[in-house]
Amino acid sequence: MVIYGVSLLSICTLVGVFVGDLLGKMLGVKANVGGVGIAMLMLVLLVDYLKKKNKLGVQSQQGLSFWGAMYIPIVVAMAAQQNVAAAVKGGPAALLAGATATIVCFALVPIVSKIGKPIKEHVLYDVEEA
Repeated sequence: MVIYGVSLLSICTLVGVFVGDLLGKMLGVKANVGGVGIAMLMLVLLVDYLKKKNKLGVQSQQGLSFWGAMYIPIVVAMAAQQNVAAAVKGGPAALLAGATATIVCFALVPIVSKIGKPIKEHVLYDVEEA
């Protein structure tokens, strides 16, 4: 089950890295800009498309689910480590920007968690006295 879907994952990763490198060169940055994010978006969109067209078998879906669950935390940890190293080298402005973004994200968690939840209606009942 695990091996199914790996080719789709690897294709998306290779294309994402290539596009990220190309985007980095276009922006004048000597780094991959968003390649992993592009790969993950491609993978999500491609899997959704293939599921709608019934072109993706159950074993491939299970394999992609497994690798998606393994892939995302690893890549996020790697990217976070690189970002922290770059921020420390970048000086206080980069550290301040990172800290501010983190604080804002933490502050928005309660607001975002309420999205999609039904609003509780407060109903007052009139009680007739007998």
